[in-house]
Amino acid sequence: MPVTAIVGAQWGDEGKGKITDLLAQEADLVIRYQGGNNAGHTVVNEFGTFKLHLVPSGIFNPNATCVLGTGMVIDLATLRDEIRMLEGRGVSTANLRISERAHLLMPWHTALDRLDERERGRRKLGTTGQGVGPAYADKVARHGIQLYEVRDESGFRARVAHELETKNVILTKFGDAPLDARTVADGVLEAAAVLGDRIVDTLPIVEHAVATDARVLLEGQLGAMRDLDWGIYPYVTSSNPLAGFASIGAGIPARSITRVVGVVKAYSTAVGEGPFPTELAGEEANALRERAEEYGATTGRPRRIGWFDAVAARHAQRLNAFTELAVTKLDMLGSYEEIPFCTAYSLDGRLTSDMPPTKLLDRATPHYERLRGWCQDIGAIREQAQLPAPARAYLKRIEETVGAPIGMVGVGPERNATLLS
Repeated sequence: MPVTAIVGAQWGDEGKGKITDLLAQEADLVIRYQGGNNAGHTVVNEFGTFKLHLVPSGIFNPNATCVLGTGMVIDLATLRDEIRMLEGRGVSTANLRISERAHLLMPWHTALDRLDERERGRRKLGTTGQGVGPAYADKVARHGIQLYEVRDESGFRARVAHELETKNVILTKFGDAPLDARTVADGVLEAAAVLGDRIVDTLPIVEHAVATDARVLLEGQLGAMRDLDWGIYPYVTSSNPLAGFASIGAGIPARSITRVVGVVKAYSTAVGEGPFPTELAGEEANALRERAEEYGATTGRPRRIGWFDAVAARHAQRLNAFTELAVTKLDMLGSYEEIPFCTAYSLDGRLTSDMPPTKLLDRATPHYERLRGWCQDIGAIREQAQLPAPARAYLKRIEETVGAPIGMVGVGPERNATLLS
């Protein structure tokens, strides 16, 4: 069976949680391979509507093992609360496992994240303030604390006290209150005790799954345009959402990943700052935002709204080599007689279909085709062949410009509202 990676092909918020939830119903192992609780996945199923920030979207399949991978940074208190929320709503988390090599997201990371964003002023990045950037910075600087270290209480308390010696200097210098080492350590250790034996060496689990040809699903966070290396730097996340990082963050051989599903919305959305070439403004943006309920799952912030950007999605395709695309929220475009569709950028007097670096992208303007709309509600359709001809033509144009076939089309939030090819 293939090992499948699910990757966001835009700015994040593409609907990856829904696609993961759908594919996870046939999976044996679901692994979240990067990121933290700075973004959320919204899932709608028979249990209700859920906004997950750390737990893999495969948690709703009781037969699947779900893993928080080594490539993540994990706020244990947030994870504990998310587990309690799931259990309280009738969803078992007995099959959840957490990599002992993943890094802890500590309270000082959250404090430093918010301080940094505040001090950037007008040049703020638009982070969610959850501490993910500083946690990854500490990891790279070799100041990070891995999860297994909570098993040694005295050693862990010493690490916390040592790290706060320098972190508190920064906080107090900019007028913030220092953190108390005992209070910080107590909070993390209490959450770790609740998680208990869920914290394990996950490599044997992954190795066994690959060796036995199990069905493995790798779930990423955010999208290619927020990738640390290939996105709109510095308005990016602090890890790599691309399929290439999935093998590292999950602990799986790269050659084992044989299926890569790129998730795109039928239009574009973004949370956070940075260039967004097809962005709409005013009433036109508000109308689509309200109809599609485009608000951030973590912060509740209104998402920025734009038309489909084939340059961005093609950029993601070049980096990930998608074996197929999943297009979500096609039903939200059903009221337009004509739909602008960005196929290139105009930059310094010429057209380009390549993604320029950030400062050049700021000067780029979208070059649009005008595609015919279908002006009808398609939410009740359950087969791609039954879609109106203009909707099928719109999907065909996505395939042509992005360079990958469409395997799934979403026309509603429910599982059965995803039309398979």
